[in-house]
Amino acid sequence: MPLRSADSGKVTRGPVHHPLFARYYARISVTAETRLGMGGVRERMLAGLSGRVIEIGAGNGLNFAHYPSAVSEVVAIEPERLLRQLAVEAALRSDVPVDVVPGAAEALPVKSEAFDAAVVSLVLCSVRDVPRALAELRRVLRPGGTLRFFEHGKGGGRAMAYTQRGLDRTVWPRLNGGCHLARDPIAALRDAGFELGPYRQLLMPEKGPRLPTSYCVLGTAWRPAS
Repeated sequence: MPLRSADSGKVTRGPVHHPLFARYYARISVTAETRLGMGGVRERMLAGLSGRVIEIGAGNGLNFAHYPSAVSEVVAIEPERLLRQLAVEAALRSDVPVDVVPGAAEALPVKSEAFDAAVVSLVLCSVRDVPRALAELRRVLRPGGTLRFFEHGKGGGRAMAYTQRGLDRTVWPRLNGGCHLARDPIAALRDAGFELGPYRQLLMPEKGPRLPTSYCVLGTAWRPAS
């Protein structure tokens, strides 16, 4: 499959297409930047990164504006066609070089040990095979490379856990681009062999009712150096 860069302004079609969800997500994610404080979360997630970075599931490219100047290049993988086109447009406005390409998290179209850092932001909930996707991330990171993550997953008490699992078994993934509510990103990272650094749990929104999507975690992990 040929890959087109953000510089060309053209996008190659990929196998993932959720047009209704993509339009909905593009609207609510922009609103969440200020109303839910997502812009600040992205800033904290990406602070201090440098070198070559791969971002998995870049969506409509809202992270691009927050990459620090020490980042020499971002390769942004996004499988959904509409979101990828929006990411291309965001990449053209970015202060750091961003190349937006199609691809799946489970089979990244890049060389092994080619990146100093990786970013996953609200994406592990929707990949089809989490262990395989994380194995791919380990493959493309250099030894000692950094993984920054912001993910939602299981949380709350027994009633919320029951609600999350019930929604996962029924309508939620179909209506939300394959998203799952009851996954455990921290356990998945441990199982994939990443060394966990500091991380903290967040509620989104911080105030107000607790939603099935409210239970988030923000942090850092590393590919072991040996």
